[in-house]
Amino acid sequence: MMRRWTLFGIITVLGLILDQATKLYIDRSMQLFQSIPLLDNFFHITYVRNRGAAFSFLSHASWRLPFFIGVSIVAAIAILIAFIRLRNNQKLAQISLAMIFSGAIGNLIDRLRMGEVIDFLDAHWYQHHWPAFNVADSMICVGVFLLAIDMLREEKRHRHT
Repeated sequence: MMRRWTLFGIITVLGLILDQATKLYIDRSMQLFQSIPLLDNFFHITYVRNRGAAFSFLSHASWRLPFFIGVSIVAAIAILIAFIRLRNNQKLAQISLAMIFSGAIGNLIDRLRMGEVIDFLDAHWYQHHWPAFNVADSMICVGVFLLAIDMLREEKRHRHT
């Protein structure tokens, strides 16, 4: 049981350090809306701030900040409960929940500190841009993907028993 929590803690802390360090670097070294092309017509580092959620969802709602803080706290608690309920042999699920937790806490820190989230990873195809994102968002997406793989493996395992 202790090894599970050690793994959870290591992933969470490393994810938070990477997320917060990259956001701090971008905030201190770039001007808002400045863009640095890394791969022309495909990927830039572009400093933006997002007051909402994905795709700037609810960015103009007056109640957005307490809402997003509340949702983040509820999600973090739900992730911890789900983690506690995992079996010791569910390593992939343990890793995925730690990644999701780390990402949620990383963006929560931004919302508590600044009322918005720093985004800077700008993937696009010529003028067609995906909304900018950050390391925390990436941790959440990769964690959800790994969790889906684990769920499919669990389903397959149950069908064969």
